[in-house]
Amino acid sequence: MTRKKIQIKRIDNTTARQVTFSKRRRGLFKKALELSTLCDAEIALIVFSSTGKLFDYASSSMQQVIERHDLHSGRNLDKTNQPQSVELQLESTTYTLLSKEVVEKTHELRKMKGEELQGLNVNELQELEQLLDASLGRVLETKNERFLKEISALKWKRDKMMDENQQLKQQVENLLNVEAHLLGQGQPSELVTNICSSADPPHQDLHSSDTSLRLGLPFPD
Repeated sequence: MTRKKIQIKRIDNTTARQVTFSKRRRGLFKKALELSTLCDAEIALIVFSSTGKLFDYASSSMQQVIERHDLHSGRNLDKTNQPQSVELQLESTTYTLLSKEVVEKTHELRKMKGEELQGLNVNELQELEQLLDASLGRVLETKNERFLKEISALKWKRDKMMDENQQLKQQVENLLNVEAHLLGQGQPSELVTNICSSADPPHQDLHSSDTSLRLGLPFPD
């Protein structure tokens, strides 16, 4: 039994028209998704229903597709059918390739962030999950390495401070031992001052006198 052809004209019945619009819209978006996946094409669809409701689909980003369309249209208007040189053709090709690469990388980044996953199948979602797991593993490994380096640096600083503290403690103990030894001998603590004083030459006693006592009568003049 062959399928009956539907005459392409406006459907007068409002309910039937709305049902047909809903079915055809889903089919149109499905075909756009298949075309984008199979042919690596960048597609954007904008549909307004008879009631004014907006429906759209974009293989990457609607805003990027519109900007690319505007840019491409502007470049075509600027050409004005003038012959291009080899350099300009190469620049145009390079620009197109770079623009496509930017769009692809942006799309991949959005998928990595968990956005725009509606068009992915199960296998693609599993590959994305594995990629995220590998990336997370590298991030954790790098973080652990940084933590170990910081811990090692802190341990080295701790050991250095403990050594310095031990040296200071030993110096204090030596000074206390010297002080106790000097006090045990009955010497004043100002040892250096006394030693310096003892090194000076002896001074003449102010109370000493060369006057001697003479006994007997004085000599006659």
